[in-house]
Amino acid sequence: MLRHETGYCYAKSHLLAALLRANGIPAGLCYQRLAIDGGRYCLHGLNAVFLPEYGWYRVDPRGKKPGLLADFDPPREVLPYPASGKGEGMLADILDYPLAEVVRVLETCPTYESVRDNLPDIALP
Repeated sequence: MLRHETGYCYAKSHLLAALLRANGIPAGLCYQRLAIDGGRYCLHGLNAVFLPEYGWYRVDPRGKKPGLLADFDPPREVLPYPASGKGEGMLADILDYPLAEVVRVLETCPTYESVRDNLPDIALP
């Protein structure tokens, strides 16, 4: 990911969690379920950072991109996707490790296109 200066949200969130933890900042992984083309859904990888004055605060590892807001503005979370459609939402847990579904896709899909065609998903509880 670093060599190519691009990557899916999952890789970015895994890297950000590792960098934060390496610097003594409590961090976790979290996911949103979002609708995508053709009535399919996929998970979007996010991070949670523990801020002593606010508690756990979710951030998008990609930061700002044209047309998408992802501000760091505690205590207000500013995530780029509202997850407000039918079947969409935030998975409640803040995880120490990536979801098995995400790891499976990243380990078995050899190309960017293969990941795109097999985006991980799990139903909301």
